[in-house]
Amino acid sequence: MPDATIVRCANCGTANRVRAVGRGVPQCASCHQKLAWLVDADGQSFAAEAHASVPVLVDFWAPWCGPCRMVSPVLERIARTRAGRVKVIKVNTDAEPSLAQRFRVQGIPLIVLMRDGAEVDRRVGALPEQQLAAWLEPHLSEGAG
Repeated sequence: MPDATIVRCANCGTANRVRAVGRGVPQCASCHQKLAWLVDADGQSFAAEAHASVPVLVDFWAPWCGPCRMVSPVLERIARTRAGRVKVIKVNTDAEPSLAQRFRVQGIPLIVLMRDGAEVDRRVGALPEQQLAAWLEPHLSEGAG
C-alpha cells in the first residue's frame, strides 16, 4: 500500500493521512473541510498519485533552481484556495531523472496539467500567480458539474 502524505487542515489544524486515491477528494477527519491536496511523488508513487478525480498539476522542480523556489509557494496557495478542485504533485527532477525523461523536461520549473493520468497541457517557467491561475481555471471548470 502506498505511503500516506500528512496534510494539515487549514480550518482546524488536524493532521490527516492522505493516501493516493483515484476517486473523491481528501477531507479533514475532524471538521470535514476539503484539504489542500499537495503531495511529493517519486518513480514508484507517481502513477497512483497522477490518477485523481480532479485535475492534477505536476510541478517538476529541483532544489538548486531559484525560479522553482518562487513557484512552490504559488502552487501551495493554489492547492489551498482550490481545495477539492485540484491536486498538486511535486517531482524533484534531480531525484527522479526517469520521470523527468518520461515527461521530456527540458526546462524547470515545468508545470504539467494532467487529467485521468494523461497530459493535457504544460507551462515552462516561473509564471506569476495570476497568470498560472488564469491558465488553470478553465481546466478546473471543464470537469465540474
